[in-house]
Amino acid sequence: MLTVYSVPISLYCAKLRIILRHKGLEWREESPPGGYGSKEYKKIVATGNLPALLDGGLLIADSEAIAEYLEEKHPKPNMLPINLDERAKVRELSRFHDTRLEPELRKLFSQIPLYKPDHNILQKQTEEINQRLDQLSNIIEILPDSLLLAHCAFPITFSWVEALTSLFSLQISWPSKILTWNEKLKTFSAVDTELMDYNPKLKSWLRNQHAT
Repeated sequence: MLTVYSVPISLYCAKLRIILRHKGLEWREESPPGGYGSKEYKKIVATGNLPALLDGGLLIADSEAIAEYLEEKHPKPNMLPINLDERAKVRELSRFHDTRLEPELRKLFSQIPLYKPDHNILQKQTEEINQRLDQLSNIIEILPDSLLLAHCAFPITFSWVEALTSLFSLQISWPSKILTWNEKLKTFSAVDTELMDYNPKLKSWLRNQHAT
């Protein structure tokens, strides 16, 4: 059985669980020994990254590398297109999430525990996230008829944006195309199951972290 090192509200751990469910794989989750970023965990995973996947004697500690490894080892159902050009576009979409959208969201994390968040940071990141959402609406072209690797992180990131919008009263402008696209992604069982479990944990964690 596969072993996954994870923490409950990690966005990328949630992405991996969606992939594992969609492929019908069995796995067990373990918390990183000593906690995230601990010296004890880094004895297992040198970078301290989460999630990490242990498959027999193979250890991989990068969500994108894990995703492609699982796709190659367990190709059914396919989560990458057969056509080379289409595969490249799926990878492009995945990189957009990991290098463009999610990093702008992550810059808000430092404000979560603060009683009085920095208004300038909130405003700047609102503008950046809105820009990325607008860009994303021009990248996605059709409603997916199958769940692909590139799709799996977006519903989780959108949950974070929605939760932080509520927490900080952000002025997020959601393109209608993205709202429709996200609703379609939620119709896939693996996504819906993850969100049903993940969203309450995210909201509870934010309540506990945010100073009142």
